[in-house]
Amino acid sequence: MDSLTQIVLGASVAEAVGGKKLGNKAALWGAIAGTIPDLDVFLRFFYHPIESSLVHRGFSHSLLFAVFFSPLFAYAVSKLYQNRHAFKTWFWLFFLAIVTHPILDMFTNYGTQFLWPFDFRIAFNTIFVLDPLYTGPFALCLLTCLFLNRSSIWRKRINLFGLSYSSAYLLWGVVVKLIILSNAQSYFKEAGVDKTNRIMVKPMPLTSFYWNILGENENEFVLGYKSIFYPFQKNDIQIISKKDHIPFDELKWKGKNYSNELRLFCNDYGYISKQDSSLYFFDLRFGVSTLLTNKKNTQPFFGYQFKTNRSGQIIETQAYRSKNMWSSVDFDSYFGKIFSSE
Repeated sequence: MDSLTQIVLGASVAEAVGGKKLGNKAALWGAIAGTIPDLDVFLRFFYHPIESSLVHRGFSHSLLFAVFFSPLFAYAVSKLYQNRHAFKTWFWLFFLAIVTHPILDMFTNYGTQFLWPFDFRIAFNTIFVLDPLYTGPFALCLLTCLFLNRSSIWRKRINLFGLSYSSAYLLWGVVVKLIILSNAQSYFKEAGVDKTNRIMVKPMPLTSFYWNILGENENEFVLGYKSIFYPFQKNDIQIISKKDHIPFDELKWKGKNYSNELRLFCNDYGYISKQDSSLYFFDLRFGVSTLLTNKKNTQPFFGYQFKTNRSGQIIETQAYRSKNMWSSVDFDSYFGKIFSSE
């Protein structure tokens, strides 16, 4: 999730653990603890671009990280306050604020390597990385608490309501996804796509009311969209042919071969094509810009550009972002599409 959401979650969890004893210091240190796992983004400068995508939400988002580092942070902070508060309070504050960070991230489509050192990622694909309806009410509850006396029963109740709301919202996303997933094959058949070997369902940007259905067969990727407010619209189906797709095992690398890392990162939902003198990889799990731009742009959101030498070997990798995509974003059309098929 985005940094603000993780700060709110960490602060709220810390408030539940030590708010009565520590006052607003609990929320402050919880906000800091909730940010710590994402500091792994600074490691990207030391890795190949593909490896850096795997390092992010890797060890720092694991259960082992929370277990090993929480006592160290707790010890340091307890000494900072000259042992005025019990070490146990600080330990549980840091442990729960840190461990809930990757647990929340599990619900996004990027996922986390929560069971590190095992290299698979847990991704439930049930909430978009930025969702105002999740963060807004949660943050409002937390801010209200911080203006109440630490011994007030309403401070505890409001904070618990915020935590309960956030948990219920995550559960809501799981339920909606499972319902759409159970009907996904019939939606595709309705649109004339008779066969899909596998299907992924994930929320569209900024909402849990509108969902992207990504399917794949031998010849194509299929993208469909489903709002909870109206029936499936087969005219919105988007087909990405594999005619020009280059299989992962056909990529040529100068030096280390990163094909396996690329497949692991995208969970095999990657599309690779040649344009001009470069190769382009797109991770279709992150969706395409079609409906966000009112069909003015159809580029995927995330990818890599591979520069090659005369022998066709990849010699340079850099993150790719469409230059025209954000200027084409049409929020009025997009949010209208969430609520109405018109």
